[in-house]
Amino acid sequence: MAHSSSQLPAQLLARLQQNPKRWLVTGVAGFIGSHLLEQLLLSGQEVQGIDNFITGSAANLQAVRTSVGEDLWKNFRFLEADICEKSALQSFLEGSGSPDYVLHQAALGSVPRSIDNPLASHRMNVTGFLEVLDVAREFKVKRVVYASSSSVYGDGEDGVKVEARIGNPLSPYAATKRCDEIYAEAFSRVYGLSLVGLRYFNVYGARQDPDGPYAAVIPRWIQALLQKKPCVIFGDGKTSRDFCYILNVVQANILAALSEVPTKHEVFNVACGTTTSLTELYEEIEILLRKKLGKETEAPALADYQDFRPGDIRNSLADISKAKSVLGYQATHSVQEGLEETVSAYIQEYSPR
Repeated sequence: MAHSSSQLPAQLLARLQQNPKRWLVTGVAGFIGSHLLEQLLLSGQEVQGIDNFITGSAANLQAVRTSVGEDLWKNFRFLEADICEKSALQSFLEGSGSPDYVLHQAALGSVPRSIDNPLASHRMNVTGFLEVLDVAREFKVKRVVYASSSSVYGDGEDGVKVEARIGNPLSPYAATKRCDEIYAEAFSRVYGLSLVGLRYFNVYGARQDPDGPYAAVIPRWIQALLQKKPCVIFGDGKTSRDFCYILNVVQANILAALSEVPTKHEVFNVACGTTTSLTELYEEIEILLRKKLGKETEAPALADYQDFRPGDIRNSLADISKAKSVLGYQATHSVQEGLEETVSAYIQEYSPR
């Protein structure tokens, strides 16, 4: 079958195709991991993946298989295991070859989830990360790129978030991601391992799970509107976020792996460098859905405003100048462009037939 084409910037795609590598993606069946897998396979790379299906899904892997076609799918090796099972990962890599790069996405996301179960978050996000770093050291990988989070900015001063200035963590989740950065710094100093942390700001896109108590806001609202259910906005709607479309994040991961500049350990904000309030976001999604479903004449659905949640940061806006200057990162999709693609994908998947 014909496969879809890569959506990476042309220059980056050319770099990948000219010099194919082997990549290990942890959390490969998750939202971000599956998009990394898809774009890497489409650009002719060999990919190894590990996932335990706690938050990832076989459906995500099947969606990638359909997208890339059987020929490219043969370049993927998968291990169903927990990243804390170090021996399983070791024997998998011994059998399928040492990776050039590790893109570490496996984690238990969500601030509310970490407040409900801090031990589970610590085990997966900190202990699991350490296991992956130790395996990367053993197999002498060129670089580990790992998912950090904008949550590390915590109670830092309002305004634009710059990598060098962080505040105190406001949740166990934020603490786990800060721990990862500290361990990465230590591993780079002690073992000479090359590491890059990417502080993701509110990533969204197709294949992001809309269900369950810890679902992210964009997929949750799109599904609620498709099902004609009320959308809950926590707080007064003025809380703002720097929403970042998934393909911007994929690009940042690959650029960070291939960059010649960071040698030991660096962290970068990955975002759009623009801010959107929750009320603005809700209205944008609502208008897009009515337009795409041909229901522009219908009255707009109203949001259900509820109390603020504990651990939530009030305003979040990234300074992305460091990622631009050092990595050559450029947000290829604005919030609006990303929402257009996301809404279309969810209509296709969840719209009542």
